[in-house]
Amino acid sequence: MLLAASCVFYMFFIPSYILILLFTIVIDYFAGLWIENAKGRQRKLFLVMSIIANIGVLAIFKYYNFFVGNIEGLAGLMGWHPNIPLLNMVLPIGLSFHTYQAMSYTIEVYRGNQKSEKNILIYALYVMFYPQLVAGPIERPQNLLHQFKEDHSFDYTRIVAGLKLMLWGLFKKVVIADRCATYVSNVFDYPYQHEGETLTFWCGLFFFAWQIYCDFSGYSDMAIGAAQVMGIKLMTNFNRPYLAKSIGEMWQRWHISLTSWFMDYVFRPLGGYRKGKNRGAINLLIVFFLSGLWHGAAWTFVVCFLLLGGQLIFRLYFKNQINWLYKRFESKQNKRWNIILNTTTSFIVVVIPFLFFRAHSLPDAWFILKSLFNFGTGALAIGNASTFVYSLIGVVILYIVEIYQEHYSKGEMFPEPKSTGLKYVFYSSVIVYILLTGVFDGSQFIYFQF
Repeated sequence: MLLAASCVFYMFFIPSYILILLFTIVIDYFAGLWIENAKGRQRKLFLVMSIIANIGVLAIFKYYNFFVGNIEGLAGLMGWHPNIPLLNMVLPIGLSFHTYQAMSYTIEVYRGNQKSEKNILIYALYVMFYPQLVAGPIERPQNLLHQFKEDHSFDYTRIVAGLKLMLWGLFKKVVIADRCATYVSNVFDYPYQHEGETLTFWCGLFFFAWQIYCDFSGYSDMAIGAAQVMGIKLMTNFNRPYLAKSIGEMWQRWHISLTSWFMDYVFRPLGGYRKGKNRGAINLLIVFFLSGLWHGAAWTFVVCFLLLGGQLIFRLYFKNQINWLYKRFESKQNKRWNIILNTTTSFIVVVIPFLFFRAHSLPDAWFILKSLFNFGTGALAIGNASTFVYSLIGVVILYIVEIYQEHYSKGEMFPEPKSTGLKYVFYSSVIVYILLTGVFDGSQFIYFQF
């Protein structure tokens, strides 16, 4: 039933695209069986075959036009003008997510950490499980496959916890992310109309940071909550990253399933930090370059993640100097001030490269970056006042809830009342607030396109 539901769910987009999933499912299912039963070089051969099939699907549907455009650009510099045909097709939703999840299966079978799945329907469900099919979390077979074979009885506490998580995810998506998106679009879609308005660009950048976080983590919360209602436990994908006290800690809290995927299957196999800082820095750049390409077939994504990787490399080489600088501003008596200082500076440093993620082109991104530090008029264009105010209110609520979860929560999703009657009033009020202030314009999740 779950597999059928997942097929129907995916086919709501473009029905024929389910054939892409079926192709990779069949390839990886048999690859898993062959890897487990083979010996010596044959095992690696079957693994390579599986990886090539998955990467090939990505290369055709996601990167073909990107590569063609760059090849033609380079050829044009040399006076050669090839006319390579482009593919006119819509990118399948969630392609990178379920492709990476499928690759993790064959890699784990190859490493001996997972037995090959004999039931092709169970394996198909592992790839297609609808809550996390289009935007993750990117699961590992060790966590998910066995859960599809276990009995899941009705558990009131578990179901209520799952529904609360779904409600919080919905709040983050429609009340914060989609409300912030209106202001962000006005700034990033028309940057040259705001020339000299330094504060407008800073607000646009911060609003985009909150938008992308609430959009993606909101989906993750809804996916994890929906699975939890059915008795399936998915991994945590976000752990309040904007409360991190360093950029390194933030990346440990942000898109955890993808970060751990690259760490396990790219960074560590390349050698990690085992061969010294210089080799570790190169490995980090490779990971962030691939992460940029994973996010989208555009140089804006690549530059964004190379800058983010550069921040970690800078921290790797100058960690002592950075710590010395922080200590100059820290207070020995006021620990809260130190937390605010570290959290705020980490947030600002990390989100600056995000402008490349949102900008339509590298020239636009460069103009916005210069505008952030070009204190001309310093003007702030608020635009629609209600949108601006409701966005800020949503962000304030976000921080209140996350600070509560970080420091005071004993497992509760919200600082909810203890009385049963007041709980009904509280959650009814939350739902009414979502309906009154949420944006319900059919906006897709940002990460569906990845």
